[in-house]
Amino acid sequence: MALSVGAGRIVRVDGFEAIAASAVPLTGGYGGETFAVSAAGEDAVLKLYAKRPGRAAVDAALLRLVRGLLPVPRVLDAQVDQVDGNPTYVLTERLPGVNLEIFLVDADDRQRERIGEQLGELLVRLSGMPFLTFGEFVGSGLAIESFGGDGLDEWLDRHVEALGLSRDQVENLRDVVAEAGDLTDSGVHRFCLVHSDFNPKNLLVDPATATVTGLIDWEFAHSGSPYGDLGNLLRFGGDPVLERAVLRVVRETGPDLGDRLVDRGRAADLWALIDLAARTGQNPVATAAHGLITRMADTGELSAGRPDPDVVH
Repeated sequence: MALSVGAGRIVRVDGFEAIAASAVPLTGGYGGETFAVSAAGEDAVLKLYAKRPGRAAVDAALLRLVRGLLPVPRVLDAQVDQVDGNPTYVLTERLPGVNLEIFLVDADDRQRERIGEQLGELLVRLSGMPFLTFGEFVGSGLAIESFGGDGLDEWLDRHVEALGLSRDQVENLRDVVAEAGDLTDSGVHRFCLVHSDFNPKNLLVDPATATVTGLIDWEFAHSGSPYGDLGNLLRFGGDPVLERAVLRVVRETGPDLGDRLVDRGRAADLWALIDLAARTGQNPVATAAHGLITRMADTGELSAGRPDPDVVH
């Protein structure tokens, strides 16, 4: 199968009938490779992989693996090998619902609590999907390759120049890294499926019922820490009703993850946060991440002034 993109049109050409559809870029991600299309009369989402062609095989396999366990779209078609210079792609159904980020703007406390409970359930399911090793998925067989042996100290060293911090700020940030390392070392040591971008921009909800209808954009999913997705969700804070509901469900129904759940989530998220902050200015999330890392560097604290959702004010 070949798929050409140009002049706002996407044309699928193969032994079946040719399908032409208007391609509308979807907001939410920042890669510019996701489009709303119509395929054979069905609303669909087309994800191109021009930047990371090998990832198409992984995403298609993951969606098929977890469908029925998590609210993910059905895979309609996929081209996981590059043919004639065309990008690899995955074509999925378009799930119903609106972006959770938009829904939360006007949601009341009852709706926020209901959403939080459902997000907690999703986190429990993710943390209950175990893997034997830590690393990134490769190929349709979801083989796991190590990210490398560098620790969080070395990770910071690789990004410190791009962060643009003063010498004193860097030293304070090293204290934060040490705190995160202690939390990681004393936490649960096992690996599970990590979505790695688990936040409102990648979740869909039915506004009429406040029901989560989709968890989308799996391009960063890997085998990793059971605290990782929780840390991503709690990254910027500011929604205590939703966050308390998430934490309650995770504690009451999920695998035992020990105490200091919020701190351990923030520690696991520090890897992604440093990487994002080093790309400040590229998109709003990266800029916000740089602001948070700067506050950590100013205070020398992992919390960096973020409210503790466990504390009711």
